[in-house]
Amino acid sequence: MNEPDAASPPVAKTNRATLDDLDLSLGKRTRLHRLLYGRGLRNGTLLVLPIDQGLEHGPIDFFPNPPSLDPDYQWRLADEGGYNALACHYGLARKYMEKYAGRVPLILKINGKTSIPSDADALSTLTGSVEDAVALGADAVGYTLYAGSPRQDEDFSQFQAIREACDQYGMPVVMWSYPRGAAIEDKGGRDSLHAVDYAARVALELGADVVKLNLPKHSPKDGDQPSAYSDLTWDYAEGARRVFQSAGRCLVLVSGGSKLSDDDLLGKARTAMEAGATGLIFGRNMWQRPFNEALAITRQVQKILADFPA
Repeated sequence: MNEPDAASPPVAKTNRATLDDLDLSLGKRTRLHRLLYGRGLRNGTLLVLPIDQGLEHGPIDFFPNPPSLDPDYQWRLADEGGYNALACHYGLARKYMEKYAGRVPLILKINGKTSIPSDADALSTLTGSVEDAVALGADAVGYTLYAGSPRQDEDFSQFQAIREACDQYGMPVVMWSYPRGAAIEDKGGRDSLHAVDYAARVALELGADVVKLNLPKHSPKDGDQPSAYSDLTWDYAEGARRVFQSAGRCLVLVSGGSKLSDDDLLGKARTAMEAGATGLIFGRNMWQRPFNEALAITRQVQKILADFPA
């Protein structure tokens, strides 16, 4: 990760949010309890395997490991690897989940987009519904929101309807909260502390139960951030802590992003958990490998999660 070391101003120490901190309906509490304690390490942490990249990025993401093009590869990895859940769109659940139903919990992604258009006006339109999630036996829905996009007014309205349906059906909602758009790029970029911090707060304000975030990183564009951010000195761990505080009483999942070296991946996992994450949502870093290697890195990540019970 090689993030710069710097003296950091003090930040109030907070414990990570837990299930007991959340004001939830009985249905939401039951489903989140199954995710946190019914699979995997059963210790209140989460390890989620996402396979929405085929829609979001296209088949190119499967080139490094051709067997992973078959979605059964990821379902099998989630099953044998003891993941808390697999996240995917309707088609991959409907066509490939049958033999894993009841064994691998489902987070149904209900909106998405391709990478073909520019992200300048990003919006993930609906690809499924909360009713679909109920019918498939899902334990949560996933929704991608692009904070800062010129189309965020549509995004907010679309999410409001999903949040209301989730409240009605007792379905937890996991928000993929991603900064996007020209204004974000002009103010430090999508991975800046300002952008990720804002995205974390947006998830809290709009009513997400769980938020998926990237960790902020330094870049040559740091000086383009609002002065309150550009004047800060912080290292990788400090940036994570600040962002998680802004997420408040949302459970936080940290994204793995593009493929890292094993040392950087494991370092990212430990940094995230030490900073207060509930868990990790690692996809390409896990399944862009031969199956036995994917199981091996899964075990190493789980050893880290075992050190952070709720």
